[in-house]
Amino acid sequence: MSQAPPPQPMRPNGGPSNGFTALVAAIVASDLAEPRTRHIDAGSLPNREVVIELVKKLRELLFPGYFGKQNLSTQTLEYYVGELLGEIRGLLFEQVRNVIRHQAMRHGRPCPEVDPAAEAIVQTFLETIPTLRAILATDVQAAFDGDPAAGDTDEVIFSYPGIFAITVHRIAHELFKLKVPLIPRMMSEYAHARTGVDIHPGATIGEFFFIDHGTGVVIGETTTIGRYVKVYQGVTLGAMSTRGGQSLKGVKRHPTLKDGVTVYSGASILGGDTVIGEEAIISSNVFVTQSVPPQTRVNVKNPELQYRNRQPQEFKQELPDDWMI
Repeated sequence: MSQAPPPQPMRPNGGPSNGFTALVAAIVASDLAEPRTRHIDAGSLPNREVVIELVKKLRELLFPGYFGKQNLSTQTLEYYVGELLGEIRGLLFEQVRNVIRHQAMRHGRPCPEVDPAAEAIVQTFLETIPTLRAILATDVQAAFDGDPAAGDTDEVIFSYPGIFAITVHRIAHELFKLKVPLIPRMMSEYAHARTGVDIHPGATIGEFFFIDHGTGVVIGETTTIGRYVKVYQGVTLGAMSTRGGQSLKGVKRHPTLKDGVTVYSGASILGGDTVIGEEAIISSNVFVTQSVPPQTRVNVKNPELQYRNRQPQEFKQELPDDWMI
């Protein structure tokens, strides 16, 4: 059982003590004095819990029968999709309206006709659902084809973190293209927290994309990835430097991977001018900052490994010549 909070210090007449009143005043003053972390008189922010709920409902819509209601039939599918789409439309409209109004107030811009603007964004986004479903089907197929450990595509959809991450990314990317503030990044960070895969919603990713294992993958905002690309855990597609800060906004800072590229674990590919050509292979733990021609393998020469036996001399054993077989 949780304990009750300690009582506030009180004056003899029952009011808060001077120390408590002074502390409240000091905290309020600090809130008002710091614009970088102040959110006063700025309107409603999008609700994180609702945004996460939207991701879950959109995932149900994109993979009907797998998540949420699972005993669907062809007779009930149309009713189910209509009901779910209505819920998504209402939730998304509210969040988009809030974020449009918030950004206008935050930056001192006029904010007329918020509802029509939010409605247009939501309608345009929802019209992409059939296309998103078709693209995600290629990602599922790429994961199944690329992983001999996969039992079937159901296993891929249910359990692969890479599929979860790319699903959320494709949703967030469509909202990003519609210039919706905050919400796409909230979605991508939810996927990041769930999977360890960090894909900025601005990244452009082609069909048949497969992230194997997933943990530690970072894909920057201006990355462009072609079709049939496969990356492994710990891969970074990043910028050479971000010292320029906000002056680099809108600049191509992250690499381009052409069709059929494979990037193995721990590799880092950096820079907006870096282009990895078609069907190139980037081996594990390499650091690439210049373009790679098509059908080229890039690897690091194996370092020298040293083995030192730490057993006392009397415990050493002679191993047979065929011990490694």
